[in-house]
Amino acid sequence: MKDRIELHGYFDPDACDVAEFEAIVSRRTDPEDVPQASEIIANIPAYDMAAADLADRAARRALMAEWAAVLHRGAGAVVLRGVYADTSVLDRATDVFMDIIAAEKAGKDGGADHFAAAGANDRVWNAQEKLCLAAPEVFVRYFGQPALDAMCEAWLGRGYQMTSQVNLVRPGGAAQEAHRDYHLGFMTQAQAAGFPAHMHLLSPMLTLQGAVAHCDMSVESGPTQLLPFSQCYEAGYVAFHRDDFRAVFAARSVQVALQKGDALFFSPALFHAAGENRTADVQRFANLLQVSSPMGRAMERLDRRAMCRAIYPYLHGLNGLAQEAAIAAAAEGYAFPTSLDTDPPVGGLAPETDAQIVRQALRDGLDVAALGAALEAAEAKRG
Repeated sequence: MKDRIELHGYFDPDACDVAEFEAIVSRRTDPEDVPQASEIIANIPAYDMAAADLADRAARRALMAEWAAVLHRGAGAVVLRGVYADTSVLDRATDVFMDIIAAEKAGKDGGADHFAAAGANDRVWNAQEKLCLAAPEVFVRYFGQPALDAMCEAWLGRGYQMTSQVNLVRPGGAAQEAHRDYHLGFMTQAQAAGFPAHMHLLSPMLTLQGAVAHCDMSVESGPTQLLPFSQCYEAGYVAFHRDDFRAVFAARSVQVALQKGDALFFSPALFHAAGENRTADVQRFANLLQVSSPMGRAMERLDRRAMCRAIYPYLHGLNGLAQEAAIAAAAEGYAFPTSLDTDPPVGGLAPETDAQIVRQALRDGLDVAALGAALEAAEAKRG
């Protein structure tokens, strides 16, 4: 595959081979590879958490190793049955989230979403912090689940950072387009193609996707569509934008019905999409978990906006390449983390970065004061 797709260390979207992709996603899960699974559903292993002994260190390690292997080179997704033996905490959390949804709807118009039109569903950005501050006693019971902790540790190690976004999809809610997720999945095809191939292989190791079912989710209600083994296609972050790859997804993707209190976890590199809610009366309610590695952080904390203001007068005397290099060294060039309530995506899948603001200021001929005001406005939106 590398000889055909990599071009001097980069993935070429036009060179992606859909036949090779089809061969990869035609694999089957071997039961011998997932001996601790209680069942295999459409190639996706499911685990009965009532039978798991997470208090025993050796047993916990063995289970985590099996999960990591599935996420890396197996089906790419894992179902955990019965994470919440007592689902009353889900009901209490749901009530809190519904209050937040009502308050946010009363306070502003619908916000932007990454892959769905504004207003197509109800979403709570930063549900993690909002639940914690609104109902800390519910938060500790909700997230004080050893199965959640073990799964996150299995993929990311200790020190991971949990975030979550509540998603409520009403009857008739449309399905999403097939995609991959954060980091490279939140970029356009051209942006992703600009990253070297080895970063495409690293990106899935930095995050874990999950969903906690707050209600029973039949296949008709539209649980996440998944394409097992698709995370193994190395050029997938540029390929998922192509119609022929999305056609394979449409033909081969699977869905697993979830019960209230179950959780689904999958590699961010797995081709996936929220399904269509074809029911007449089920409001599909899930808390989407976005868990991050502790390792994707700089060693020092810098005041990059002060740096941008300081260098701005001197950028005018540089040629284009030199300008880009200087801006890259000083400005924040990445859109996240941010507050998606107030800083929604702009012209793509991510908000505007400080580096983009500096470049635009140069094009518009702004002075330092105007640049500073634009940077301060951006900071206010990020919360």
